[in-house]
Amino acid sequence: MVKRVYNFYPGPATLPLKVLERVRDEFLDFKGTGMSVMEISHRSKEWDDTIVEATAKARKLMNIPDEYKIIWLGGGASTQFYMVPANLASPGKPMEYVDTGRWSSKAIKEAKLYGDVNVVASSEDEKFSYIPRDFKFSDNAAYAHITGNNTIYGTEWNEWPDVPSDVPLVCDMSSNLMDRVMDMKRFGMLYAGAQKNLGPAGVTLIVVREDLIDRGPEDLPTMMKWKTHADKGSMFNTPPVFPIYVCKLSLDYLEELGGVKAMEKMNRKKAKILYDVIDASDGFYKGHARKDSRSLMNVTFTMETAEMEEKCAKEAAQHDLVGLKGHRSVGGMRASIYNAMPLEGVKKLAEFMKTFMEKNE
Repeated sequence: MVKRVYNFYPGPATLPLKVLERVRDEFLDFKGTGMSVMEISHRSKEWDDTIVEATAKARKLMNIPDEYKIIWLGGGASTQFYMVPANLASPGKPMEYVDTGRWSSKAIKEAKLYGDVNVVASSEDEKFSYIPRDFKFSDNAAYAHITGNNTIYGTEWNEWPDVPSDVPLVCDMSSNLMDRVMDMKRFGMLYAGAQKNLGPAGVTLIVVREDLIDRGPEDLPTMMKWKTHADKGSMFNTPPVFPIYVCKLSLDYLEELGGVKAMEKMNRKKAKILYDVIDASDGFYKGHARKDSRSLMNVTFTMETAEMEEKCAKEAAQHDLVGLKGHRSVGGMRASIYNAMPLEGVKKLAEFMKTFMEKNE
């Protein structure tokens, strides 16, 4: 049997073994066509059935109402940093953002190309270690944008912010899509790069309320209009076939596990195991995020010295626990425990952390 390690990298992230095995088994002959899924025509019945099934499964698992369109696009979530303002900006209305770290900062930078941006709150004052609470979005904002989970800093919106009734809430859910049950009706639009919680890199899932699709100006380039892709069922041009196919298998797998409700229960259990180790370490491991802002997906912590962190990551890798170094911009340690990370991997990491602490206190 091929040796597998526990992959704690922040993305591309681990995928369910069962999904990978199915990809392997179907790789050379997709649905009896005698061709790989990477070879078949995107206009074939076999592919049409696949993308329709993937869309329907996403709608079912996320409980997405009929008045929302689901779009599969290439370009990554970073493309949505400018497609969001391109489609939703409105003359005389500010675009409002909450800055909770590197990725929201990138989104803010792109939005400024399209008009006035108000940063209504930021956690930069404490190194992005918390999710701001004391703020309000304006009644006349074109839209309100948040980043659902901050992979670098290990913070997550555990409660969604309130927005005025006429202001659509937009959320980048690239790293916490389906990590817990949510009410889609609270959002006007969400987007998520697949490579953390849904599938491989190369496709972005977009969910947008129908009344927002037509907001884009007429002179917006065709490929930048959500409407272009929504009207054609994500098939205006050749879609990223292979990533969508793997996403479909991942959605099938999530359904088999019991859906998002069951996944939320498991995610809370996994995160608690690691946070309990950190909290019981008497400062040997220091959590970066405030307790009320802790992420279910990215557990971040530091140690006394960078040398100790390097030693910890190196020894962890020797125990088949890989990808634990923090982001290059902040250092420290980070365990990314997305939906596909098995409970056994988290338990093994927790035991390693306890043993490492005992040997190095």
